[in-house]
Amino acid sequence: MLVLSVLGILMVIPPVSVAAQTVLPKEMLRDVDVELNAPATYRPNNAQPNIPDAPQPQSAKVRVVDKKFVAAMASLAGSETLRFTTHKLVLDHEYAAGAPWVTSVPSNRQFVAKYAAIYAAELLVTYELKKAHSWLPGDRTIRNFWFAYPTVMGTIHVKNGIRSIRTQAPGGCSAAECELQQ
Repeated sequence: MLVLSVLGILMVIPPVSVAAQTVLPKEMLRDVDVELNAPATYRPNNAQPNIPDAPQPQSAKVRVVDKKFVAAMASLAGSETLRFTTHKLVLDHEYAAGAPWVTSVPSNRQFVAKYAAIYAAELLVTYELKKAHSWLPGDRTIRNFWFAYPTVMGTIHVKNGIRSIRTQAPGGCSAAECELQQ
């Protein structure tokens, strides 16, 4: 079967190559020669050509909010939530234990409003770092490192949250025990 198909291909190739090498008819060559030797006539065209606008290159359109941006900001929100929650729990427990350094505990609304404003500011800073600015020299370099801010702030928030989790009363005793020892 394979031998027959190879023989069939070999039988077709020689006639095709011979047909490709044939000389053009003399009438066709004469028509081409007449067109080449004809005097050129120039007629000015006063109509403006309808040329469409050049397409914008894809690199000019930079999407600021993409999957990487959403992932970075979600991890920053998670780390800030850890800090917010642990700080609130520490204040609640210290106030309930009667710690003299905690005079009152802010309401949940005050806490949420305060930390939501902080997160909104961090989101805006990161957005502006990633967005293109034509007036800013070195903007391309700054945009390449947009992720540095949420990474550093996320690390700081996680460390503060862990520190709040490990918070203990001074001297390793509860507030009631510390008052009895004094």
